[in-house]
Amino acid sequence: MDVNAEEHTEQVRAQFGRAARAYVESPGHAAGPDLERLVRICEAGPATRALDVATGGGHTALAVSPLAGRVTAVDVTPAMLEAAKEHARSRGAANVDFHLAEAEHLPFGNEAFDLVTCRIAPHHFHDVHAFLGEVARVLRPGGVFVLVDSAAMPQPDLDVFINRVEWLRDPTHVRSYSELEWRAWIRRAGLWVEYGEWFQKRHDFADWTARSQTPPEVMPDLVSTFLRAPDHVRSHFNVETRDGDVVSFTHDQLLLKARKPSA
Repeated sequence: MDVNAEEHTEQVRAQFGRAARAYVESPGHAAGPDLERLVRICEAGPATRALDVATGGGHTALAVSPLAGRVTAVDVTPAMLEAAKEHARSRGAANVDFHLAEAEHLPFGNEAFDLVTCRIAPHHFHDVHAFLGEVARVLRPGGVFVLVDSAAMPQPDLDVFINRVEWLRDPTHVRSYSELEWRAWIRRAGLWVEYGEWFQKRHDFADWTARSQTPPEVMPDLVSTFLRAPDHVRSHFNVETRDGDVVSFTHDQLLLKARKPSA
């Protein structure tokens, strides 16, 4: 990236502050097979202290809350936190609390949580290595970390395509990483990956760009990137077009479950 961490944080706050309500109301964030799987494998119980990092609209924290004893949700964007808090209270989730915090600098003590989740957010993080280091630090020995995010396939042309369209749509996008990268970095942070699964997530193009408030002057370049992509790239991402417009596409979504070794 060509901006420092502080500048990036301000860009993220501005971008997601404007779009906070849209993310709370987004069906693709509020539900989906990835969220269902996360809840099934997270091992939460009545005594579980859970942390949801970059909670966005609060959907993951809300999904885990019926199982866990206490859920702490953090996000770097104040307006997003307020929208998520309002949504959680409207759903009766009394065991979820909200805090302003960066993923790379979590304001909690060592081994404070039994479970850490982070869903559809790390591609916006300025420093994923610092984030993973913080996850490992705040997890108790034997604790579980579940990550879900858009991911890049190992083929270079597929990697370049998805990262370009994501960045054109929203310049706070840093990078969608590959499974090999995530597995190596999680291991380097001191956690062991136990389980992985891929999902295909469909996006309605108009909704996808409206939610991020993609500027009109960027749209021609974004649409052209889809239309001019090689056939095998368009096939992989299931790009649907009509009369020179992009209707929808899918992207690859990765779920990984990792554990901190017991002492």
